[in-house]
Amino acid sequence: MDDPEQVRARLEETGYLVDEGLAVTCFLALRLHRPLFCEGDAGVGKTALAAALAEALGAPLIRLQCHEGIDASQALYDWDFPRQLLHLRAAEAAGVTDADRLESELYDRRFLIARPLLRALQTQPSVLLVDEIDRADDEFEAFLLELLSEYSVTIPELGTLRAEDPPVAVLTSNRTREVHDALKRRCLYHWFDHPSFARELAIVRRRLPGVSARLAEQVTALVQALRGADLLKPPGVAETLDWAEALDALGASEVDAELAVATLGSVLKYREDTDRARGLDLAAVLAARGG
Repeated sequence: MDDPEQVRARLEETGYLVDEGLAVTCFLALRLHRPLFCEGDAGVGKTALAAALAEALGAPLIRLQCHEGIDASQALYDWDFPRQLLHLRAAEAAGVTDADRLESELYDRRFLIARPLLRALQTQPSVLLVDEIDRADDEFEAFLLELLSEYSVTIPELGTLRAEDPPVAVLTSNRTREVHDALKRRCLYHWFDHPSFARELAIVRRRLPGVSARLAEQVTALVQALRGADLLKPPGVAETLDWAEALDALGASEVDAELAVATLGSVLKYREDTDRARGLDLAAVLAARGG
């Protein structure tokens, strides 16, 4: 893709709408082979961007879901010990006694289990999604920084494996904790804010074309109002889509306050938030939209 406008157009063909700032950042990530660090609240489209980039590039999406305690063996590679043991037994049965030969055969690539990071280095082209890096610990951050700096890894038994064509790397963070500056400096950074009413409505219409225009507008207005209600977990675009899809599944072409309250479980995930939402004048929000 030759310029930011072409990146924007290709992403929109996949159904993912981007503004000029994100289109420029994605273009630079592709052109400079720099990781893209996406930060923002849950549900604002960070993970979906990686999927859209993969579709736009015609490349597989390789996802590493981070969690507390994740280590290199879970993220990079491991050895297939059961298969190695079977190979040893077969060799013994065949009368092979050369220890050096057996050892070299045990650490052959056929016994290597490639985890997401190694698969991304070995797959050209590919999009590597490192999801929720803020859930991992400092040691894993340092390991990831080293890998993304060189796009290579050293496996003691096999040597150094280097990506011929580096993957497009997308890192996401919900900001449950601060990610170290060293990792951020290696990346191009983009903050994902909640979209404006017009952009969010456009996303709903694009992603859910079967939902009535009236229902899409009302749901978007309700979600925008909920975000201003000081909730524990403000709904993201993902929840807007879930709510509109749920209402459409109920056969609704528009929504009133009673139906909105009855379906709050599609958009809010904490009891305190649903209690607060029930105390809002949702009818007034709908009335402001002509209903």
